[in-house]
Amino acid sequence: MTTVSLLIALVAVAVMGFANQRGGTCTVAAIEEIVTTWKFSRLLALFEASLWVGGGLILLNFVGLLPIRPMGYAVGLATILGGVLFGLGAFLNRACLFGTVARLGSGEWAYAATPLGFYLGSLITLGLHAPAQSQDKSLILAASSWVALAILVLLAARLLTYGMAIQRNHRAILTHAWSPHVATTIIGITFLVALVTAGNWTSSEFLSDLADGVKSSWTAKSLLYLSLFGGAVFGGWTARSLKHTAPDTLSVLRCLAGGAMMGAGGALIPGGNTGLVLIGMPLLLSYAWLAFIAICVTIYLAIRLTGLMASPQ
Repeated sequence: MTTVSLLIALVAVAVMGFANQRGGTCTVAAIEEIVTTWKFSRLLALFEASLWVGGGLILLNFVGLLPIRPMGYAVGLATILGGVLFGLGAFLNRACLFGTVARLGSGEWAYAATPLGFYLGSLITLGLHAPAQSQDKSLILAASSWVALAILVLLAARLLTYGMAIQRNHRAILTHAWSPHVATTIIGITFLVALVTAGNWTSSEFLSDLADGVKSSWTAKSLLYLSLFGGAVFGGWTARSLKHTAPDTLSVLRCLAGGAMMGAGGALIPGGNTGLVLIGMPLLLSYAWLAFIAICVTIYLAIRLTGLMASPQ
């Protein structure tokens, strides 16, 4: 990776963190919205991110710029169990991995324990037999370039509409709240930029590799990880939602335990919800869709059975 490529990737990941915080992107928040209002806006926004990434992957593959060809994993009981465990961890944490970034960007410092918990959960499950890689090729990558071009036209229309709305309402892009759909659109675009310049990278994969002792590109990946949270904190600061909430012991333990459950669940799937939404689901890999459905159903049932809701982001 060249210095220029790394710098571009750092900026892209920082913007990803900014958008994550500004839009309050989170699977737990999406399921809570369904429970409380029977609206699916936040959940559809996550699917929209997968749509934009899928179109981008088709185009990158067509022009020969796709740096990797992600492989899927065999679907089995471990896929479902991993999704259930990850969902329970996200519920206990009151935020998934997306939501953890948003929470830290808002100054809820107890959530600094979540990545540590995810690392420990990944470390504990190192002895487990990982699911076999599937040899099934993604149908998305075999799609015509016209599909990608159509998606890019839709993406351009979405960004143009959003820009016109900002101008019409005289809103400053750095200070006002973003809709979940706009936030996930930006997340999808910046993820593709980071993919081209820095290779396949997600926060969950970074923590899993750290637990597994993978040291390749360690410095670059660490900088990307810090850039993600730096962008989120900048998002909270510019929105004046950075409240510097001091952590208490119970909150830290809750986030640590929730993170550990997500880390263990991610090892069974394998992968966290960031990788599922931004890689597996856009490529229509069956293990990713099954695991994400298991995560969502688990969070939904947990909220219904306990009546507990996460505090507003």
